[in-house]
Amino acid sequence: MELASIALQGLQQADVQLGSAGKIASLGGSASAGVNIDNVDLSAEVVALMTAKNQFSAILGTLKTLDEVQKHAIDLMA
Repeated sequence: MELASIALQGLQQADVQLGSAGKIASLGGSASAGVNIDNVDLSAEVVALMTAKNQFSAILGTLKTLDEVQKHAIDLMA
């Protein structure tokens, strides 16, 4: 169904966003030359993580609703 593919694409986009927000893990680390790399905008990274989490939640809710609609449609046909 088209809705399921759209939801899957949204999950993939949220996963990409979640992966790009992984700079928080390197906070406080140092580069190979010994230079400290504390130039991560922590507030932007946390907002990106929260946005990705909310995207996952919304899309999973959509998929659950789609599943229920399909079950009801099958019940009506039977």
